[in-house]
Amino acid sequence: MRYRPLAVVLVTAATLGGCSEGVLDPKGPVAAAERLILFNSLGIMLAIVIPTILATLGVAWWFRSSNSRARYLPSFEFSGRLEILVWSIPAMTVLLVGGVAWVGSHDLDPRKLLSSTVKPVRVQVVSLDWKWLFIYPDQGIATVNQLTIPVGTPVSFELTSSGVMNSFFVPQLGSQIYTMAGMVTRLHLQADHPGTYRGLSAQFSGDGFADMRFNVEAVPAEGFAQWVAATRSAGPLLDRQAYADLAKPSSAVAPFTYRAVVPNLFNGILSAGMQPADPSQLTHPASQRTER
Repeated sequence: MRYRPLAVVLVTAATLGGCSEGVLDPKGPVAAAERLILFNSLGIMLAIVIPTILATLGVAWWFRSSNSRARYLPSFEFSGRLEILVWSIPAMTVLLVGGVAWVGSHDLDPRKLLSSTVKPVRVQVVSLDWKWLFIYPDQGIATVNQLTIPVGTPVSFELTSSGVMNSFFVPQLGSQIYTMAGMVTRLHLQADHPGTYRGLSAQFSGDGFADMRFNVEAVPAEGFAQWVAATRSAGPLLDRQAYADLAKPSSAVAPFTYRAVVPNLFNGILSAGMQPADPSQLTHPASQRTER
């Protein structure tokens, strides 16, 4: 018995520890707004769930066999007032939760620009088997399994896939979104605090799915400029042949950078995704997807 308080503290600490590095620990405006939607929805539902649980316990206690004051009505069949109460409360709950989700979802439209006086950083994202390619078209560089962004600056993403559908997700920044071959999805995020945030694939895409992860490094604007300059001074060139080699299936790829990118590579990847049967396009043949 004397160890019970310690056990409660340890269990509570372990439970709360799971809230870090996730959607409940936002580091940007989009993730913070999404958490608010979750909390608002939870509050509305708890306003119904808690009284219902208490009422259930109260009814069970009042109608216990030892309570002689409880009225037993075996012929009771219908009560209009009870029916209105029973159905109106759940209906109001659905309307309230639906309204919160509806308004919040439209405010967080992934294509919607974030309000800021700072020019957004453009990043083109390609999901590969089983890694992530990030192209910075304005800086002329690219990275694999590594995303570096400036703090306090909106990031405008254009996302596509080299083959199978995938899902781009940085829980602490918000807005999981799909990537599909031959299509472009758009997303706007922002990091308000420096740090390293976990990014992942939220869509199963084959054997290497478990290792399809990347880190988002949010650094000050000066640090971002220094990183861009350092990246431009080292590493290989990302041309069409380099991309064809990169697109071959591989897993647990260590992060690395490209010092330069050939123009319009992202558009070429997008066009190739529209015609996957054409071997002259950038993406590798379908038969190669089964190779290890």
